[in-house]
Amino acid sequence: MNKPVVVSEETLTEPVVVGDVTPAAASSAAGPAYIVLAGISFSHFLNDTMQSLIASVYPILKDTYALDFAQIGMITLAFQFTASLLQPVVGHYTDKKAQPYSLSIGMASTFFGLLLLSAAHQYLVILVAAALVGLGSAVFHPESARIARLASGGRYGFAQSVFQLGGSFGTSMGPVLAALIVVPFGQGSIAWFSSIAFLAIVVLWRIGRWYAPQITTKKAAPAHTQPGGPSSRRVAVALLVLVALLFSKQLYVSSLSSYYIFYLIDRFGVSTQTAQIYLFIFLAANAVGAFFGGPLGDRFGRKIVIWISILGALPFTLALPHAGLFASAVLSVIIGLIISSTTSSIIVFAQELVPHRFGMISGVFFGVAFGIGGLGAAVLGKLADHTSIEFVYQVCAYLPAIGLLAVFLPKLQQPGR
Repeated sequence: MNKPVVVSEETLTEPVVVGDVTPAAASSAAGPAYIVLAGISFSHFLNDTMQSLIASVYPILKDTYALDFAQIGMITLAFQFTASLLQPVVGHYTDKKAQPYSLSIGMASTFFGLLLLSAAHQYLVILVAAALVGLGSAVFHPESARIARLASGGRYGFAQSVFQLGGSFGTSMGPVLAALIVVPFGQGSIAWFSSIAFLAIVVLWRIGRWYAPQITTKKAAPAHTQPGGPSSRRVAVALLVLVALLFSKQLYVSSLSSYYIFYLIDRFGVSTQTAQIYLFIFLAANAVGAFFGGPLGDRFGRKIVIWISILGALPFTLALPHAGLFASAVLSVIIGLIISSTTSSIIVFAQELVPHRFGMISGVFFGVAFGIGGLGAAVLGKLADHTSIEFVYQVCAYLPAIGLLAVFLPKLQQPGR
């Protein structure tokens, strides 16, 4: 009887032969572990649904506590900067010693953050609550991305897209839930969503039980350059380019997530609930685009998907500030579909550049790049206070032009190309 294959952290970089089969080959032959992928994607959906509530209740917090746009931006910064600061640290630690049950433990931070946000009556407490939700995100993303890769069966882009789909769809649900529940019932109703955090804790604990036997705690494999691969200098340059590309994408999405409601209310005079539905439409398009980006990268190469998805959105982002209400909704769908398709390709491209630091790289791209987007959101809020929301969207329209930096990305062997 064949012994079961145990997948260690080292198998991401070095093929360890078990009998006549490497773990990577065995995994590819077995195909993706669909139940695990569905579970981790569902957990991502629950996690990001709770996180998206923060931005969705901004109009309520703004009116209740007389906040300006700079203070709204600081709430976004408190959430995203916490995740930005800690995700690479968590990823670096789990590269050395995987923590299969850390996901459910980290989700407890989101649980308490939501309870605190529902009861907060001071601006400082709101910031602390947002930071606690960010802490839960910092623990969740690096290790869950590793689980998605282990369950991929060699279809890394597909697995990353399934993982991203859950998060993107969860993000899109925040405005709808806020419109249906938080707006009618007030800030205290946010506590009801702590039940979602409890469900996520249970699901992640079960996933941890699957994850634990798949890993062995060994010293991380030493870094080495594959024959014909890019030099360490080119890898460093490529990583900086990928961070810049993800920053441009995330800052644009963050600007719409944080201020699109105010933009629609200010320019077209719609109600808060109507504006939240328009935001949902944009975020739902993001979810669909995020799903298709990974498989397209597996099929045609990640570099070409990165080129098309960021630069391809530029004509539509330039048109958005000059469109009417209906046209704005249509353009937001097109922008969401195109620009979100790059996320999976960027992350998998980076993982393939530095496979021996998988957790840290995942943490950097889920954390730092998204956190920089949060910092940008705070700056945009300050800019909106001194100019106008419409001017902010005219400036943000040029962000996809940063996609021209993709010319500096190296050509990788399959599947990254």
